[in-house]
Amino acid sequence: MNDIKKKVLITDGLADEAIKILEEHFTVVEEKGISPEKLKEMIPDYNALIIRSSTRPDAGIIGNADNMEIIGRAGIGVDNVDLEAATKKGIIVVNAPTSNAVTVAEHTIALMLALVRRIPGANSSLKGGKWEKSKFKGNEIDGKTLGIIGYGQIGGLVAKKVIGLGMKVIAYDPFVSEERFKQLGIVKAGKLEDIYREADFISIHLPKNKDTVGMFDRKQFDKMKKGTIILNVARGGIIVEKDLAEAIKDGQIGGAALDVYEKEPCIESPVFGLEEVICTPHLGASTIEAQSRAGTIIAEQVVEVLNGGTPVFPVNAPVIRPEQMEVLSPFFKLAENMGSLFINMFEGNLNKISIGYHGKVSEYDVRVLTSMTLMKIMEKHSAENVNMVNVDLVAKEAGLKIMVEKSSESSDYVNLMTIKGMGPESELSISGTITGKKNIPRFIAIDKFEIDMVPSEHMAFIKYKDVPGQIGKIGTEFGKLNVNIAAMHVGRKKMSGDAVMGLNLDSEITNEMAEDFKRSSGLKNIKIVNLY
Repeated sequence: MNDIKKKVLITDGLADEAIKILEEHFTVVEEKGISPEKLKEMIPDYNALIIRSSTRPDAGIIGNADNMEIIGRAGIGVDNVDLEAATKKGIIVVNAPTSNAVTVAEHTIALMLALVRRIPGANSSLKGGKWEKSKFKGNEIDGKTLGIIGYGQIGGLVAKKVIGLGMKVIAYDPFVSEERFKQLGIVKAGKLEDIYREADFISIHLPKNKDTVGMFDRKQFDKMKKGTIILNVARGGIIVEKDLAEAIKDGQIGGAALDVYEKEPCIESPVFGLEEVICTPHLGASTIEAQSRAGTIIAEQVVEVLNGGTPVFPVNAPVIRPEQMEVLSPFFKLAENMGSLFINMFEGNLNKISIGYHGKVSEYDVRVLTSMTLMKIMEKHSAENVNMVNVDLVAKEAGLKIMVEKSSESSDYVNLMTIKGMGPESELSISGTITGKKNIPRFIAIDKFEIDMVPSEHMAFIKYKDVPGQIGKIGTEFGKLNVNIAAMHVGRKKMSGDAVMGLNLDSEITNEMAEDFKRSSGLKNIKIVNLY
């Protein structure tokens, strides 16, 4: 019997309770502030590594981790871990995504109350030797409406807590079911404009990605009710700080409370000089309880994995058996591309998704392909950190119904993959396959319009009436935008009916350029898709 204890290395500090959990099973060593060189030298001797944000296990360090089974990040973000290197090495990476939900929700409410009661200014004034009671008259939140954008775990907690303070709540999240809203009696907004029209306060709880960076700019602020107060304890960069400052100065926005910024650490911002704005230095997750909770969640997962079990919050992709990897890996890029295409083209709220596999591919375990597809669909709007392993749970918690269909029959292709989505306002179906010796992904149908095109980084899809001159008009209008069309693909059901054109473009089309195209061409149904 082997009595040698497995070894755990902790480099960024961990709560005492978490260390005690680990010491009951393993040999635990703490090396705070360890250099990358020293870590690379030490890591071959350890079975587990627990870090926070300071330690950065890159490919070189992980490549040396010959006995490593698990890396635990005591927090949410895992940007400091080379996930690809860890996955290739067979190392499970875990995090603690539920550790700070309560803390962030409470900080959001604390900022809101501090702002409307003008507490920071009053505190500073009094400590400065002044008694200026009349200067700091505030406002009540009772009876006011809070608009929540992103109704995930944190958004839901904020809603629950402010209802107890007498506020009304309206929330926007196209991937959360009606049932979840009804549980708290919350109004589900069909579109962002519903929030803008109703809310006295707007609290942002969105992930930071290519779709949300710079999302709240001057155009969005001008759509909001005059005097709206903005709260952001989610991610920096979602709000354009310069535009927010301008909107506050001219009275369109009543004020703001911010915990996150476009660039961090942040000691200078256009909003810092405004009395209507209060700021904290990214304190959303900084409580004793949250730090302790994160450490305990990680410690328990390390114990589970080193004892041969399965972790609760794995971040990297599950291992695929070697015999299946050869068959399924050619479909990886197709699954990702189809998920991205689908979510960029679908309009309105999404309730159901059916993912179909037809032909030879249907004979295999396609769960990894389904997860890849869903991850691309869910990551655009989910406030949670979506990954290959947790995407099913994220979709389920959002109330999204997922169906997988498999059929050995595929009339025109050896292998065919389909996505069908349904919501109260719209439906969308797309199909794709892989072709040739290099297994090139291809989109072959959009809503029963046959369209054979290879995905590219920048694409546009236009639906129009199939009459003479349309193709030339579209080419001319893109020329005016100084965008070169690399390839053009047209699909139609019948002559002189509706048609769909897919364009591979050499450069990105911005939202402003798309609006210019609509005005100039008269063609309103255009969707821009960028694959990254």
